[in-house]
Amino acid sequence: MTVRTVREAILREIENLSEAKQADVLIFIRFLKIGLVDEQTVEQRFTDALARGRAIAQERGITERDINREVRAVGSQP
Repeated sequence: MTVRTVREAILREIENLSEAKQADVLIFIRFLKIGLVDEQTVEQRFTDALARGRAIAQERGITERDINREVRAVGSQP
């Protein structure tokens, strides 16, 4: 199969899926793309995301204690 034929076949298959299944396909495609990134890039993305999360928490006055308490509360739910 040529690249164009593969692309066309994928598009035809996706068109016949429900919107929920199309969302699953999108998630899977993004997963595949992440797998194509080297480990150093993944680690940098994680570090950047963690830094952003901590900055947002600080702006909103959320402490590590608040986070730990919330995690424990959610973990104890059935």
